[in-house]
Amino acid sequence: MKLIYSLMLILCGFVFTNAQRTYTVEGTVQDFHDKTMLENAVVKIGEFSTKTGKDGKFSFNKIPAGKYILIAKHPDCNDYTENVGVTQDLHLTITLEHHIQDIETVTIHGSHKSNGSLVIKTLDKSEIERNSTDNLGNLLSKISGVSTLKTGNNISKPIIHGLYGSRIAILNNGVKLAEQEWGVEHAPNVDINNFQHIDVIKGASALKYGSDAIGGVVVMESEIFPKKDTIKGSVNLSGISNGRGLGVDVDIAKVWKNGWAVKSGGSIKKLGDQHAPDYNLMNTGMDFSSFNFTVQNNTYERGISFDYYLTNQNIGIYRGSHVGNNEDFYNAITSSIPVYTGNFSYDINNPRQVIEHHIAKVSAFKRFENIGKLSATYSYQYNHRQEYDIRRGDLADTPSLDLELMTHQFNINDLLERGKWSLETGIDASFQNNYSDPATKARRLIPNYDKYSAGIYSVFKYKISHNFNVEAGARYDFNRYDVTKWYDKNDWERLYADAYPQFYVRDKENRTLTRPKLNYGNVSFNAGLEYRPNANFDIKFNYAKVGRTPNIAELFSDGLHHSAAVIEIGDLGLKNEQGHQFNLTVDTKFNVLKGLNISVNPYFFMTKNFINEVPTGVQNTIRGVFPVWSYQQIDAKMYGVDLDVNWKLTDNLTYVGRGSYVYGQDDTHNVPLILMMPPNFSNALQFSKENWNHFYLTLENQTFLKQDRFPVYNATVPIYINGEEVVKTVDFSTPPNGYSLWNIQTGINISKNLSAGLIVNNLFDVLYRDYLNRMRFFADEAGRNFILNFRYRF
Repeated sequence: MKLIYSLMLILCGFVFTNAQRTYTVEGTVQDFHDKTMLENAVVKIGEFSTKTGKDGKFSFNKIPAGKYILIAKHPDCNDYTENVGVTQDLHLTITLEHHIQDIETVTIHGSHKSNGSLVIKTLDKSEIERNSTDNLGNLLSKISGVSTLKTGNNISKPIIHGLYGSRIAILNNGVKLAEQEWGVEHAPNVDINNFQHIDVIKGASALKYGSDAIGGVVVMESEIFPKKDTIKGSVNLSGISNGRGLGVDVDIAKVWKNGWAVKSGGSIKKLGDQHAPDYNLMNTGMDFSSFNFTVQNNTYERGISFDYYLTNQNIGIYRGSHVGNNEDFYNAITSSIPVYTGNFSYDINNPRQVIEHHIAKVSAFKRFENIGKLSATYSYQYNHRQEYDIRRGDLADTPSLDLELMTHQFNINDLLERGKWSLETGIDASFQNNYSDPATKARRLIPNYDKYSAGIYSVFKYKISHNFNVEAGARYDFNRYDVTKWYDKNDWERLYADAYPQFYVRDKENRTLTRPKLNYGNVSFNAGLEYRPNANFDIKFNYAKVGRTPNIAELFSDGLHHSAAVIEIGDLGLKNEQGHQFNLTVDTKFNVLKGLNISVNPYFFMTKNFINEVPTGVQNTIRGVFPVWSYQQIDAKMYGVDLDVNWKLTDNLTYVGRGSYVYGQDDTHNVPLILMMPPNFSNALQFSKENWNHFYLTLENQTFLKQDRFPVYNATVPIYINGEEVVKTVDFSTPPNGYSLWNIQTGINISKNLSAGLIVNNLFDVLYRDYLNRMRFFADEAGRNFILNFRYRF
């Protein structure tokens, strides 16, 4: 019995002694995706608690042996929980999903967003909503250095630092729009109301979007939904005085806490004839409609999204731009009052263009601890463009141009982030098929073709110190055209037969069938730095060596471009553009009154084999009389500066100013480049008072000086005066006079969910013509315009 008692006492003593043993538990807390150590993370083990230091380390001493629940917390992170058995000293590495709210919150961007050495300006959701009836080109012109190339007021495309068309990449929620190759008046087919913010990247430094984007990139991003169970949306109704139009845009989203979301929306806009201050602009109405649908499931670690976008447009082309003979053409160019004015109408007659554009996209991403964030996107685009000329008889309702473009795009991208560096690498591939319908009974402006493209890129960023960042990127692109084209036999033999005999297929009467197969390769790279010594000063510099492949219109245009009212002639012998681009941005802040911000962006671009389209004559056809514009290759340079000023005068009153200047020179012919944006500046006073139901009022003056630097490409036409033939000079060259416009924008919240806004453009109904509007030869710009909108949110 004594033996049993002794054994029990020994056993109890052993248990008691073991229970009093303690151990050390230590470790680090780090970011899941870039492995940086997280400071001030709270780590709990049982009833014990501590915080991590600057090195991300934590330590517990004298933790009794046992089983515990370990919890780690950090702002903007998911909590980390683990069951831990303490039977010895432990060293733990805890990985938290940092920045988890990236997918839960909507980021409201300021006027300038910093992203390494890239020069980025941003339009946020409030700016988009206040201008919901605008098209993309007109909206982007609110950014310094960005202007628009117009065909009337309903068709506009962005110009960045003097470059436009296929030199500007436009991304609709990650999908690069495939539609701009066909002409300068082919505006982007997008609905601005689909997007939460729009970023403009100036210059060629964003290589991940393609080497052809030497002018810049427009990135349109959709809303990132909160992770909570809710239904949200809005309905906006707009009335437009100039054109007596109406616009409606609607969106609704159902969101679940588990990351699922479904969103749908759309817009309708109807305009009749617009009017200049002194007369009606005949046949300038438009019908626009759009639809979008998204279903997605996103968490921090993974996500998948299915998206669909549709836009339809029926746009009237000003009737006075199409004339039937030399006399009418000369009078249309020289007369202050157009021949075609007429009464107001909602009818959209010929000439007009009808465009249908579909985008279907599936995208997914997954974060891996060791290789970073891996993303993949596949998209399909269908673009159907019909252009109707003024035709008689049976062909009156038959389009003169009927093009169908199908585009498949695939991208896979990997972003690996670490404490001081990141590496982004990706592969692009695309296939395009264009069909030009011969049922038009007109010469096909753009031939049938297949285009194969592939690119690979890599961008490396390194943080040398807290104030100094550097980056470098490289990209290689390959493009192949497989084209089937008919030439006039005389043109083929005169221009190309000796240089490209391998493309000849056969002759048929006075036509020659060819099968050009063209390959292009481009190497591009960039290097940039950002220096930010303090919160009040930031300097960025970026250099890019760029190459761009000629687009299909530049190579093969051959005939009347009806909606542009010009004859366009391409050049099969065009080579790759090769250029060097330099961008510098200096942002400074001063403690003057409530704060003064100044941003200056000088830039310089020199290029060999720059593809330039210029007037080369006038041609009288069975369709009428039209200017001839031809593509040519030159050496050129462009430089300029953008200026932005934001000065908060009081808590409620802010001055906002911007200005731009660009200098373009054709070095081959020693003449100025055509269609360079005139010097311009804007001054605005913005008053806002939140406790007055979020009332705001902006008074703005925009001034465009006369463009004094222009090339002379005038032409002559024979006309009859009193029965005698007289040769007259048609002035295609001299820019119109400068002008100054006043605009007002105001708004207020009527109730918690209902707001109202009013815009008055061209307040004093100024008579003017815009140098960058292809219709300026025939008519004045639109006059005063009132836009009233009511938005209900739920």
